[in-house]
Amino acid sequence: MPELPELTVVKEYLQRNIVGQSIVGAEMVRPTVLRDLTGEGLARALVGRRFTHVDRRGKFLILTLDCGTRYVVINPMLAGRLQHVCPQLKRRKRTYIVLSLSDGKELRYTDARSMGKFYITDDPELTLGPQGLGPDALSPELTLDLFVQRLKRYRAEIKGLLCRQSFVAGVGNAYADEILFRAGIYPFRKRTSLSETEMKRIYEAMREVLSEAIEIVRERMGEDIGREEEIRDFLQVHRKGGEPCPVCGTPISEITAHRRVTSFCRKCQPGSLVRA
Repeated sequence: MPELPELTVVKEYLQRNIVGQSIVGAEMVRPTVLRDLTGEGLARALVGRRFTHVDRRGKFLILTLDCGTRYVVINPMLAGRLQHVCPQLKRRKRTYIVLSLSDGKELRYTDARSMGKFYITDDPELTLGPQGLGPDALSPELTLDLFVQRLKRYRAEIKGLLCRQSFVAGVGNAYADEILFRAGIYPFRKRTSLSETEMKRIYEAMREVLSEAIEIVRERMGEDIGREEEIRDFLQVHRKGGEPCPVCGTPISEITAHRRVTSFCRKCQPGSLVRA
């Protein structure tokens, strides 16, 4: 699943390469992912309009058309990808939307899992979920004080909270593991058990881990924004079950709970999972 670091790099690429381009054609190859909130249909809603800005909010990409009169909002979920390619390149099997641009290339939305959403809307807020999005995990406005203040509203397990987009936007399963490993916090700890010092460690780890990951992904992804596999081999614990902890050498543990795999070091992140 692409998270904040990957989508930041994709956003930067699109800002460099499609802003100023007009949409000269629009094809709906498969209808599953399309959510047309304008009711106009894909071609009528988009053809003739020009990309003027690209932004990222949490795990959403927001492509602004005609200086804010229309938007394409993409929630890639598990496997959604964008390709900016020549029309001659063979389409992937799970290609859903193809936009022909005035630069002669195509912007394609592909999705191997068919779970993402491609919205067309005049109001991007309508696409961001019923609870909306919390402040972005790397926003300058998300200060330590605000992070702690928001965190104290909840009582749930800390990993689940980091993945909750209405709390803080942009973090998913992979980077939640990395943040808690960096902070030395057991992922199944209840928020109510965390001290002020531990909450500060989580905040600082979140900013460090995500910022460092952006730099690595930016360098290694390059212009290949449509690659199907995330660049995750540099992560220290996520999906590294059984491998030695890079800090203490203890085998990394993996637990499947709440429909996701959680990876952590039992020595560096001490705690116990208690079930009723």
